[in-house]
Amino acid sequence: MYEEALDYIKSCEDGVLQSDLWKCLDIDSRKCSRIVAKLLKEDFITRQPESAGGVRTYRLRYVGTLSSSGRFGQLLTGETFEPCAGCINECVPEHCPELSEWIFAIVLAEDSDLGLDQPIKKVSTAKLQQ
Repeated sequence: MYEEALDYIKSCEDGVLQSDLWKCLDIDSRKCSRIVAKLLKEDFITRQPESAGGVRTYRLRYVGTLSSSGRFGQLLTGETFEPCAGCINECVPEHCPELSEWIFAIVLAEDSDLGLDQPIKKVSTAKLQQ
């Protein structure tokens, strides 16, 4: 049931109301609350208070959706923040090892999303700087 709830929350780009979730899954509100509590504990979703038709409920959002469409979504690769944002080093981007590693993480994430399960060699950033 947890997977079904998470899949449904993932499928809703703007999130889903908790009051709608338990109706959609055809379960009672207590069971839904326990499922939501577990998903919150495991950091799969966020929960924000909201009022719908004068009734207090919560807007549930999948964390992955939130980070990819949120304010800093384009600066994140997995859990790694783009290294140039706020950087005070006066480097040349073509020779920055931190930026190169971040770009490699993007490429590896895209490859895994495409289902490319072949082993990938880690390239030393020192070779790229030559």
